[in-house]
Amino acid sequence: MKSQKIPEATIIRLSVYSRYLKQLEKNGLITVSSGTIAEGVDGSPAQVRKDLAYFGEFGTRGVGYNVSDLNRYITKILGIDNKWNVIIVGAGNLGSALSQYKGFDERGFNVLALFDNDPEIVGKKAGKIPVFSAPRMTSFIKENNVEIGIIAVPAPFAQDIVDEMVGAGIKAILNFAPRVISVPDYVELRNVDLAVNMEVLTFNMTFQK
Repeated sequence: MKSQKIPEATIIRLSVYSRYLKQLEKNGLITVSSGTIAEGVDGSPAQVRKDLAYFGEFGTRGVGYNVSDLNRYITKILGIDNKWNVIIVGAGNLGSALSQYKGFDERGFNVLALFDNDPEIVGKKAGKIPVFSAPRMTSFIKENNVEIGIIAVPAPFAQDIVDEMVGAGIKAILNFAPRVISVPDYVELRNVDLAVNMEVLTFNMTFQK
């Protein structure tokens, strides 16, 4: 892989390309052009080629890309050629819904458990995923080599949970709590504020018609 910084938008598009290529594999397609990929993901052939060029030379001029090989390369680039152990903290409506998202398992994310402090929830299951008491989280992370944590708790509790996760060895966090949280530089953090995304939609509908 080249040493230059890869734009985040490119990584997001690679994920989209991979999903599309997986569908092509299921349909039995052997080779595909950048134009076909672009059409399938609502992009441009030049953008597809530019995104892939960050990571090396793929495909054959005049022939295209081998679908299976290209998808295998992309999944390796994205780090999802192996399984990642994940926990979710917060077993309310959002956390329970996230635990049942089939796309996690399909893309290599193994949700092992949910954690909550509600005695009416602890000890039960969300689908097949067990719900444990919050105090057990630290030991569970260490015992099960959990590397990714998802935060689905009310905003006031998010930072304390994050601090505990980081102390237990979590390397990456996906935060759904509507607040700014801080992590050490060596921990990857992504914030998903559903209200903000809704407001982007309403802005676009209001000012960009």
